[in-house]
Amino acid sequence: MQVNWKTAIMATLHCLTGCAIGEILGMIIGNAFDLHGLITIVLSTGLAFFFGYLLSMLPLLRSGLSLKSALGIAFAADTFSIMSMEFIDNLIMWFVPGAMNANLTDLLFWGTLILALAIAFIFTVPLNYWLISHGKGHAIAHKHHDHMHHD
Repeated sequence: MQVNWKTAIMATLHCLTGCAIGEILGMIIGNAFDLHGLITIVLSTGLAFFFGYLLSMLPLLRSGLSLKSALGIAFAADTFSIMSMEFIDNLIMWFVPGAMNANLTDLLFWGTLILALAIAFIFTVPLNYWLISHGKGHAIAHKHHDHMHHD
């Protein structure tokens, strides 16, 4: 697969979508129920992985792949990218004073979360570039997409 920065950016945007859905949902639930910060981070991270994998699996399942095959491809394609995004954005949320305890109506909560996701995106693009250039990460999913479109 020909790798360029646009490919890495698109792969990271794909990852960001699933991560953001899970991260925002987890942070909202944790905040709304006044959960401890670590519990909120675990919840957000779990939901980010769930939605990240789900978004990768849907086109594979629609193409006729089995659930087991689609899950295996999603794990191989997205795990390192999601791990990078989640590590960075949760680290930022944890260390910005008051961000984890801010109310859902507070600009500190939303501003920090948006900033954290943006910084995570910036740091994850080079990781995805490296992974794709070595036939890993989203390159695995793209092989299956390319194969599906040429049959």
